[in-house]
Amino acid sequence: ELGILALAITGSCLGFLWYNSHPAKIFMGDTGALGLGGVIGAIAILLKAEFFLAIVGGVFIAEVLSVVFQVGFFRYTRAKSGTGKKIFRMAPLHHHFEELGWTESKVVVRFWVLGIMCAMVALSALKIR
Repeated sequence: ELGILALAITGSCLGFLWYNSHPAKIFMGDTGALGLGGVIGAIAILLKAEFFLAIVGGVFIAEVLSVVFQVGFFRYTRAKSGTGKKIFRMAPLHHHFEELGWTESKVVVRFWVLGIMCAMVALSALKIR
């Protein structure tokens, strides 16, 4: 049953991406993203593969950590010197790359490539396990 659920989720995500390519007309929002993340997390827990979620979600973890580091570093430097400094031009990380002059499409494609690479590493590690 988990395989059928995983295939249904994969199919719905691929359909969403296929029919909602650039420029996007529909945005998933928090409700869709949190629901999708919850289902993926539940599948990982039921398969006892929680560790692999961190590998597969490498891009998302980098996005979250960029905000954590930016805010933490800013607060630390502000407390130390009175003036807050930034690590990135803007957080989260994808906005930093847009500030560097990358187009939105370029950022998306590069993050897709990194996400696919993370998924391949996780699948390889799953086979080794």
